[in-house]
Amino acid sequence: MNNLAVHQTIADHETVQAAEIHDREFRLFAELMHSRVGVFLSPAKKDLVRGRLLKRLRHYRLASFKEYFDIVTDKDFPQEMQILVDLLTTNETYFFREEKHFDCLRETVIPELERNGTLRIWSAASSTGEEAYSLAMLLADQIGYSRLWTILGTDINSHVLECAQRAHYPVDAAKKIPRSYLQRYCLKGIGDYEGMLTMDESLRKRVQFKPLNLNGPWSGIGQFDVIFLRNVMIYFDVPTKRKLVARMYQALKPGGYFFVGHSESLHGINEKLTMVQPSVYRRVC
Repeated sequence: MNNLAVHQTIADHETVQAAEIHDREFRLFAELMHSRVGVFLSPAKKDLVRGRLLKRLRHYRLASFKEYFDIVTDKDFPQEMQILVDLLTTNETYFFREEKHFDCLRETVIPELERNGTLRIWSAASSTGEEAYSLAMLLADQIGYSRLWTILGTDINSHVLECAQRAHYPVDAAKKIPRSYLQRYCLKGIGDYEGMLTMDESLRKRVQFKPLNLNGPWSGIGQFDVIFLRNVMIYFDVPTKRKLVARMYQALKPGGYFFVGHSESLHGINEKLTMVQPSVYRRVC
């Protein structure tokens, strides 16, 4: 590469790094995320949006966020909308997060619902899969494999779904997994996978992952005995929450249980679901 080309590359990089996202540009992305996936981006998220999208400006060698918005909304770049969603959605999760929910499943929900013969659970924002596999370990322990139970994990972020399907996790991620579960349901990586763990094949067969936009169509998803929708609604405004929970109610079998995050509540959102304990609700009829 000659000196002029090097100079030009450095100049391009510095131009992108210096790019500011103006209020009107931020509003374009905020409105797009709200209309497509229901996520509400407050003005306080402006710096976060700028930081996460700079890599796409570098990729296309753009000088402004408006130019990138035009690409995202261009029908000739259908994959870019998914990339935008992947960049602007948060996917914090870990095994057996909010342990009281798993205690409730073990002590109350499973003993009651397993009498129905089959058990379907939906991890409705499964991220990289730790929640879905935590549920699977609990069900395998409490019910075994002789009874029919399945778990569906969905997420709008394609990258985290790929991680969930691979089911490869750093050994450090196992800190919250009970020791007996580690011994029975987890495999330690060797060779190229040293320092990693994965789920036992029998467990993985009971868990399916698929992409799904919670604010889009749910074609053929069916009904569930238990739905986990935890730490998701904090990103939605009240009208979006009401619509989403109304749809969740329809996807829940009569007598089924609905779990939200410990910091979340359905107060003022849905009156049809009855609170069993804080952050745990039930469709009575």
